Amino acid sequence: MAKQIVAFGSRHGGARGQLAHLGRRGTRIVLVGEDGGWGDLVAPSHDIARRAAEGAGLALQEAFDGELAAKVTTGPYEWKRMAGIQLGGRGGA
Repeated sequence: MAKQIVAFGSRHGGARGQLAHLGRRGTRIVLVGEDGGWGDLVAPSHDIARRAAEGAGLALQEAFDGELAAKVTTGPYEWKRMAGIQLGGRGGA
């Protein structure tokens, strides 16, 4: 998982991240690239997610705050998907 984080950072001019608990499903590692690209990975536990982030040298933020969110670039796909979810649809799928 650390290799995937490093690869993401390499493709996007560096990256920052935030860990989000998903309950029994694990922990999501939200990745935001310096170029606005974003992605995520899901680890089976918070400890695994934290170790992967630390092993990759990922700068972690405690919250997905306004500054981090402002870096995210969204396009037509994301807007269509978000609109579909809000309207009770399948999110553009």
